[in-house]
Amino acid sequence: MTIPLLTSLASAALRDIGIPAPFTFGQADRVRFHELDVLNHVNNARYLSWFETFRIAYLRDYGISTYSDIASRPVLVLKSVAVDYKAPLHLEDIYIVAGRTRAFRNTSWTMEYGVWSEGRLCATSTAVIVLMEADLVTRKKLPDSYVKAFTGRDGAVYEG
Repeated sequence: MTIPLLTSLASAALRDIGIPAPFTFGQADRVRFHELDVLNHVNNARYLSWFETFRIAYLRDYGISTYSDIASRPVLVLKSVAVDYKAPLHLEDIYIVAGRTRAFRNTSWTMEYGVWSEGRLCATSTAVIVLMEADLVTRKKLPDSYVKAFTGRDGAVYEG
């Protein structure tokens, strides 16, 4: 099976390539040389970049922002992130980052991610993202459109 790289993968496509529910959105890519460390596997810090790239595609696909101009971009702060590395990835490996919003509060949401390659789970992660006002100090209430996307597509729950 050929997996399109850097193209949105919806639930049905994810299931076809063995990515389990509850993940509802994904994106595939290939490991590049500059992502390797001296041990010849993907450097741990690169996973954070992959999650960020995924998150922008996710927010576009969920209708939260087109990222086409600065005025339409939400101001997001990554409050916390944790990664559990399970299996190494190497040069030219095709991997899929899949993710979803698991929960939300008034001004933030919790995402969970997984990275798969050839049916094997290589890493998992959780991150808390906070929506901010343009002043970069004040938290902003999540718009109803975010909540509808998170609950409707991902089954996210409110954690008050």
